[in-house]
Amino acid sequence: MAAQTEKTVDGVRAIEMYYRIIRDISSGNCAFYQSQTRLNTPGMGTLMPETFRDVSEVTRQCISLFELEYVQALEAVQKFTERELRFRWLSVYMPPKYLLEPGVEKKLVDVTERLEVPTTKICFTLSEKLFEETDSTISENIKKLRNRGFHFMLTDFGGEGSPVMRLSEFEVDHVMLSPEITQYIGRDERSDNAVKALIDFASDLNAEPIADGVQNAMQAEKLYEFECMYCAGSLAGKYIAERYVRRRGDEALEQ
Repeated sequence: MAAQTEKTVDGVRAIEMYYRIIRDISSGNCAFYQSQTRLNTPGMGTLMPETFRDVSEVTRQCISLFELEYVQALEAVQKFTERELRFRWLSVYMPPKYLLEPGVEKKLVDVTERLEVPTTKICFTLSEKLFEETDSTISENIKKLRNRGFHFMLTDFGGEGSPVMRLSEFEVDHVMLSPEITQYIGRDERSDNAVKALIDFASDLNAEPIADGVQNAMQAEKLYEFECMYCAGSLAGKYIAERYVRRRGDEALEQ
């Protein structure tokens, strides 16, 4: 697996990872870190995931991109640990087709061992594109990697066009609800019941639900009442560059 994370464009790191907190609703503390990759290009400036992901996944470019992101995520785990940050895992996006690569289990474990990062500190984020896959090798490799200690999180669950029933075919640890779902909270009793039903559905499949797009305390309180214990969104915190991820009170170190 490639480990060339220092490629630059005009002196700027070509692949730059940003991180946001996923909070434990009951305590308000950080539970996990979710990453977001941005590409710095010479001609088009900084590209966000919604701009380059679909294009890269048409070809094998997504494979080499993931391998660079993976190493950078492991390096972030090292730095966060050195800064005494408390978190259960840090996520990195994985294209579903990477789970069809020969020797995927060995490749991923070998890099964690070389960088001395526990596999339990990494969560692979999968998009709803997972539901388009029919090769059983993917679900088998998810099981193998989970047995190795890695975590998996499916994002945008329950949004428009998400075939929720297919969740039963993939054993993931966490399900991040689409921000669309959060916006239904508090509209009326039927809307709240629908949100709770989706949370219960994920929980019944042994996947911990995480709400995305949470903007205020009312939404967080309702989610906790519905037994969704984690949230992300503007209430929890925005994506920031790795160098700014610090403990409260450590900001003075960045001058």
